[in-house]
Amino acid sequence: MKQDIPNSVKTAVSPVAKIKHLRWYICGLLFFITTINYIDRQVLSVLEPDYLKPQIGWSEIEYGRIVLVFQLAYAAMFLVFGRIMDWVGTKIGFAIAVVWWSLAAMAHALAGNAFGFGVARFMLGIGEAANFPGAVKTIAEWFPKSERALATGIFNAGTNVGAILAPIAALTLAENFGWRSAFIVTGALGFVWLAFWWFMYYRPEVHPRLASEELTHIQSGQEEVKLEKVSWFRLLGFRQTWAFAVGKLLTDPVWWFYLFWLPKFLSNNHGIKKFEMIKYLVVVYLIADVGSVGGGWLSSTLIKRGWSINAARKTTMLIFAASMPVVIFASQVKSAWTAILLIGFAAGAHQGISANLFTLTSDMFPRKAVGSVMGIGSCAGAIGGMLAAEFAGRVLNADPSFYTPMFVVAGTSYLVALAIIHLLVPKLEEAKI
Repeated sequence: MKQDIPNSVKTAVSPVAKIKHLRWYICGLLFFITTINYIDRQVLSVLEPDYLKPQIGWSEIEYGRIVLVFQLAYAAMFLVFGRIMDWVGTKIGFAIAVVWWSLAAMAHALAGNAFGFGVARFMLGIGEAANFPGAVKTIAEWFPKSERALATGIFNAGTNVGAILAPIAALTLAENFGWRSAFIVTGALGFVWLAFWWFMYYRPEVHPRLASEELTHIQSGQEEVKLEKVSWFRLLGFRQTWAFAVGKLLTDPVWWFYLFWLPKFLSNNHGIKKFEMIKYLVVVYLIADVGSVGGGWLSSTLIKRGWSINAARKTTMLIFAASMPVVIFASQVKSAWTAILLIGFAAGAHQGISANLFTLTSDMFPRKAVGSVMGIGSCAGAIGGMLAAEFAGRVLNADPSFYTPMFVVAGTSYLVALAIIHLLVPKLEEAKI
C-alpha cells in the first residue's frame, strides 16, 4: 500500500528543516522497538526460576511447551506479517503489531496456571512476529546495500539490550510490587514507542524531513520499486529463499535456548538466584551486543574496501561460525563466570552471524519481496525453536542439570548452516523475480 502524505500535511511541513542523517534516526527507532520486543518476551524466563515455577508449579515439560506455543504462533505469523508488511507498509504494519503484542504482554498478569500462560504466550507470539520482517524491510527501504549489514547489526543489538534490561526491570518490579506488575509495566512500553513511530516515520520517497542528498544516497544501487505482489509459492521456488530459511532453521533455536533457558541453567547448575543473576545475564548480552554491531560493521567495511557482497558476508559469518564450538564446554565447567564468558562469546558470535544472515534477504531479493522472504525464513527459525523447546523440556525433565546435549547443538549447527547456504547460493546471486 502506497504511503503518501496528504497535500495539507505536505503544505504544513514543507518549510520544516531537514534532519541530517535521518536514516540513522529511523534505525534508532528500530533499535528501540527491538529492545522492547525482547524485554516483553524475556520477562517470563527471568521470573520463572524464583517467582513463577514455585507459585504456579509447572514441570520442565510444561515450561517447554509454554515456550513452544509462543514459537508456534511466532512461526505462523511470520508468514502473515511478512505479507502484511509488503502489503500495507511498515508504518501501519508495525502499529498493528505493537498494539497487539503490548496488550498480550500485559495479559500475562491475568494468568494463574500453565494453560493461562500458554494462552498469553501464544498471543504474544502472534504480535511479536512482526518485528523482524518489518525491521528488515525498513532497512531495505532506508539504506543502500553497502550500509544494510551495519544498520541491521545496530537494530539487532536491541535484542541484547532488551535481554539486559529485562532482568533488571522484571526482578525489581516483581520483588517490590509482585510478579504481575513486571508484565504490566514492561508491556506498556510499546505504546510509548508507537507515538514516536507514528509521527516520525514515512517512506524515504515522501518523507518531509529527508534531504534530497540523503535520498539520493539511500537510493544508490537500489532497484526501482515495483509494488506488484510476489506469491509465497513463487518465492519457495528460489534457492535463495531456501538458503535463508535453512540458515534460520539451524541457528535460531540456539538463540531461543539462550533466551529461555539461560536463567534456569544458572539457577539449576550454579545456584544463582534472583538479583544475583542480573550481572551474569548482563555480561552475556553485552558481549552479544558487540558481536551484533561488529558482525554488521565487518562485512560492511569489507564491501567498502572492494570485496564482493558474497565474499564479505560469508567470510564474516565463517569467522564467527568457526569459533562457535567453544560453547560446548559451558556445560562442563564448574565456574559460573567461565560458563558465562563462553556463552557470552557464543551469543556474540550468533549475533554477528545473524546481522549478516538477515541482510542476505535484501542482498538477494528486490524490496517488494523482502518482507515475505523474511517471513518464510523466520518461520523456519521458529519451527526449529519449537523442536528445540520440546527437546530441552524432555531432556531437563529427566535431569534438570543435564544441559550438555543442548550446548553440543549450539556449538555445531552454525558451520552446518553456513555450508548449506554456500551450496545453495555460492555467489549470492540475486533472485530473478
